[in-house]
Amino acid sequence: MSTKKANLILTTCSMAWGTSYIFMKLGIEGLSPLMLMALRTGIAFLILVLIFFKRLLNVNKRLLLYSAITGFLLFTNLTPILYGLNTITASQSGFILSTTVVLVNGGDIFAVKPGMLLCMLSAFSYSINIVLNSYFTRQVDPLALGIYQQGFTCLYSIIGLLLFGSPIFPSTALDWISVLGLALLSSAYGFVVQTVVQQYTTPENTGFLFSLEPIFAAIFSFIFLHEKLTEMGYLGAIFILAGVFTAIDAKSTVMELITGKSVAEATSKR
Repeated sequence: MSTKKANLILTTCSMAWGTSYIFMKLGIEGLSPLMLMALRTGIAFLILVLIFFKRLLNVNKRLLLYSAITGFLLFTNLTPILYGLNTITASQSGFILSTTVVLVNGGDIFAVKPGMLLCMLSAFSYSINIVLNSYFTRQVDPLALGIYQQGFTCLYSIIGLLLFGSPIFPSTALDWISVLGLALLSSAYGFVVQTVVQQYTTPENTGFLFSLEPIFAAIFSFIFLHEKLTEMGYLGAIFILAGVFTAIDAKSTVMELITGKSVAEATSKR
């Protein structure tokens, strides 16, 4: 797979995660964050096991260890977002996760809400996950890693639920729509495809492309939740979009000047 194609597919992951803020915002109205986490990752894991059963039979200690590590990072990435959404909007959450708080939120930047701090913690956790994924996917089967990662995230969510909450299942159609939307689009597609495709590009490109996530989150939140950004918010969105493609293009140019090879050639040996 070429780097260009990998980057395009990762962009669709950002789009899928952009929808997740809507489902999470709606889901926590009827479910606890940990219950929502357990259901979304558990359903995603079961569906993926049924589809890719044969790919998962070749299990070894390294695969399980890497899956446990990335699963924990995913747990610490997603759980703070769910708790943070109790005090901030879906679009705010998406932008904070791209560490663009000052530029896109407007208003009093010193009036930091608890949800903002939780989303900052989530952004830090996921940055580590991106870097480790780039290494792990070259050591084990990327597809199996992505699937078992979901299983471990579900396990951590269940443990947290048993320790700090109670397993109350969805009781309305909206609850189930939120759970299934997160399970299918964000978890089963987004996180697993990221794990498989990331080996064909660089961590820097991955980070740049994932910074598109708040753009999609803001668009979908505007359409479905009727959330609106401030003027500074729209300006920030434009800067993020321009910065992503400028940074990727500049990085490719520098790579060619230094090595005489394109990024695609440099990553084709992976």
